[in-house]
Formats: sequence, C-alpha cells, structure tokens
Amino acid sequence: MTVGNLNRTLFTEDIIRRLEKNPNVQRVSETNISYTAEFKLAAVKAYNEGTPPSEIFLRAGFDLEIIGSKKPKHSLKRWRDCYAKYGETGLLEERRGKGSAGRKPAGVLSADEELKRAKAKIKLLEAEVGLSKKARSARTEKRKTLTPSERYEIIYHTLRAHGLSRMTRYLCGVAAVSTSGYYRWLGSEQKRQLRTADDERDLVLIKQHFDALHGKAGALVIKMRLEHLSGVTMNHKKIRRLMRKFNLVAAIRQANPYRKMAKATQEHQTCANLLKRQFDQKEPEKVFLTDITYLRYGNGQWAYLSCIKDGATRQILADCVAGTLELPLVEKTIRRLLERLDGSIHPEAIFHSDQGMHYTHPKTRLQIQRAGFQQSMSRKGNCWDNASMESFFGHMKDEMNVRDCQTLTEVRARVSDYIAYYNSERYQWTLKKMTPDEFRSHLLVS
Repeated sequence: MTVGNLNRTLFTEDIIRRLEKNPNVQRVSETNISYTAEFKLAAVKAYNEGTPPSEIFLRAGFDLEIIGSKKPKHSLKRWRDCYAKYGETGLLEERRGKGSAGRKPAGVLSADEELKRAKAKIKLLEAEVGLSKKARSARTEKRKTLTPSERYEIIYHTLRAHGLSRMTRYLCGVAAVSTSGYYRWLGSEQKRQLRTADDERDLVLIKQHFDALHGKAGALVIKMRLEHLSGVTMNHKKIRRLMRKFNLVAAIRQANPYRKMAKATQEHQTCANLLKRQFDQKEPEKVFLTDITYLRYGNGQWAYLSCIKDGATRQILADCVAGTLELPLVEKTIRRLLERLDGSIHPEAIFHSDQGMHYTHPKTRLQIQRAGFQQSMSRKGNCWDNASMESFFGHMKDEMNVRDCQTLTEVRARVSDYIAYYNSERYQWTLKKMTPDEFRSHLLVS
C-alpha cells in the first residue's frame, strides 16, 4: 500500500522490503527506487525492440499499482536520453552529478539545493519543538503517555503545518512510532470518522445515566441502567473506553484502611464471630448486618445513621437517623426491623455487628436475644468482618449529599429517599444485574 503525498508516492516499510527483494532493484527509500545498471540497459534495449515501458517493468517483477503506472514511461525516457548521449557506458556507470540525465548524488549540492536543505533543517527543528509541545498538552493528569493514534495525528499536523517533505520517518522516530503504522493510520481516516460518529451517539446514552446519578456512576452501573431503563445492551469495556475518551470520571471514594491492620487478626471478642464473612447465605432474612455511620450536614452539624442490611438480598430493611449517638438509636432500628418481619424470624437468623458499645450493651444484647437472633460480632478492629455493611455506607456517601441540608428532618428525608432508590432502582452487578428488591423476589421464586 502506498499513500499519496503532494506529487510523490510514499512507500511503507512493508512495500520497501518487498521491493528490495526484486533483483533489478539496487536500493529503495521512502520515495525513490534505484534500479540496477543491468536492468536499465536491458530495459532500453527492449524498448528499442518495440516492447512498451509498462510491459518491460511487469516482466521484471514490478507491480505498477505499487510503483505507479507512470513510473515506467518516465524512467525509460531518462535512461534512453542517457543511452543516446553516453552509450552503454552511461547506464553501466554511475553518472549522477556528471551531467547525465540522471539526478545528482546526495553529496553534491548546488548553492540553491544547499539553501533549500538549510531551510528544511530549520523547519525540522520547529517541527520537533511543536511535536514536544503538542505531546505535553495532550497528556491528562491521570494518563501521562500518548496513544499511538494521538502521536500519528500530531505528526500529520506537524508535517503539513511546516510544509515538510521527506521528514516523515524522522518524526516517527522522534514520536517513537513506526512509519508503517503512521501510513496505516493515514489510510484509515474514513473508518475513524465512522467510529467517532458511533461513539458520539453512544455517548449521548451514557451521559444521560451518568448525569442522572450526578457523575457518581461507574461503567458497570451505567451498563445495568442502559439494559433495564433504556433497553440497550452495551459492553462494559466499551462504556469504560468512551468514559475515558470523553473524560467522564466517576466520583468515587478512596480506600482508607486502618493504620494498624495487623491487629485485625487478634482474637478479642465479646460475642463469637458466627458469620465469618459468609454474608450471603442464599436465603433472604437469614443474615442481618448492622452498623452506624456519621453524616455531616448544614453548618458543621452531625447526624448518625443506623442501618440493618439483608446479607443475601442487600436490601436495607431498617434504618434510623438521630442527632445523638445514644443507645435508643440502635434500639429503635431493631424495633423497626422486627415490625417489618412481623414475627417471621428465620430459625437460624444471625444478627451481626462490630464490637461497638451499642451492640455490646446488655440492654441491646437482651433485645436481640428475645427477638430470636443469634448475635455475632466482628473481631476487634477488623472492618473486613462487616465489609458488606461498610460497602453500603461507602456507596451511599458517594451518591448522596446531605451537606446542603439545614435540619435533621431534611437529612432524614434525604436518607429515606436514597434507601428507597437503593432498594428498588439501583442495579447491582453481583446481584445478576438486578436491584435488591428484584433479587429478593428472584431468590424466593428459585
């Protein structure tokens, strides 16, 4: 494959290698083929005997689509002029720079050619500076390197902005990309335009769901929403690619592990850890996970949220928001859970929490025991033993904002709305792409 550039034909690396295998070729550059003296002489004699130029080159193993259909005629004219003036010696000896019809050798330059080369060198230096600036400006904070396509585009615009010729290979070397790759990139412009059009259409769908969740949705959440709400199936890898391409960055929380994680393995329990991180036991309302989190709102005020979560369905079954961390916060949450269960308690139900004072308090332990639950606690200082509950709080704080609330009543309403959304509208990848409410129905039917 060759790529047209102004009035010249540029040869790719692959074509250069193919041409070099022809025994009639002496050497090949990006824009020029040098033929052997023997072939030139034989070609002139064959032409004088009546063979057309194109036929001579075809018999010699040249593909006219590669070298150009006009190449045989132009070459034969130059060789015939040299043969008429100097005879066979003119073709068998190198006559470049000696007044022949051929071109001058690279080492012998006229004053005009030297001036042109000096100007080309200045343009090349300008192109290097331009390439470096474009490379720096194209980097993003998270991605420090350019993709090959980005480098090819920079080379393309640099060559044309400075009017450079025969500098492609050099700029490809500076940009650390292959010359053949650059020419393949040039030849695929139409495909890139079609793909860009497709990407922009898909972006409209993705951005609808990204904006609906206030920029706090990742690729998997968007994929599930596309399937359930828009009836569109799109690969999550494609969604990630488009989010990167159009700079849709989901706001996510950063990991904040305990400083002294080594203590997480020490056994210091008020109650036995019956659960042992087996949060999902495939039965609704068998495993109950609970914890308390802090919510800051208004002018530096604090609210405290107590929740109880179903380990299998991940539904939030009960919650309570209070302005203090007193014991009634947890007691009220447990009462709300019992009201929801309405006496239907699983015979092997487990109530799991950390070793906070609310759950180790004798009053709370008695309430849990009377309800018919087996009480289980995480090991001391080990957040992983209640990871499912911690995960919910993390997602909630990513997706819900209460900073603008001015009263505790507003915070309660905001939390209530979020939990309703979480249970019935928020699709989860590991729940077979269902919402918690849908997954509960799925478990009960199966």
